[in-house]
Amino acid sequence: MSKLILAVIFNADAVEPLSRALIENDYTVTKISSTGGFLRRQNTTFMIGVEEERLPGAMAIIRDVCRPYSRPEGHAATLFVLDVAEFAQA
Repeated sequence: MSKLILAVIFNADAVEPLSRALIENDYTVTKISSTGGFLRRQNTTFMIGVEEERLPGAMAIIRDVCRPYSRPEGHAATLFVLDVAEFAQA
């Protein structure tokens, strides 16, 4: 089954390195500018479509690039992994 990773990246310094690392490893990536609800800070949300067997690799890249994953002022990323029932391009 296909998966969709929604990765909300809070560290602006990680956006370009993360995008580059994912693309270099043949992951399809869409970036969306977003704003957090509570602190209203600018974020970037990555939408990454992956086959289930490639999910661990994508998650490892995100965690590696967004280090330190846990910081005193908060976290570097929030990750959601969703099942994709259907995928189509028009």
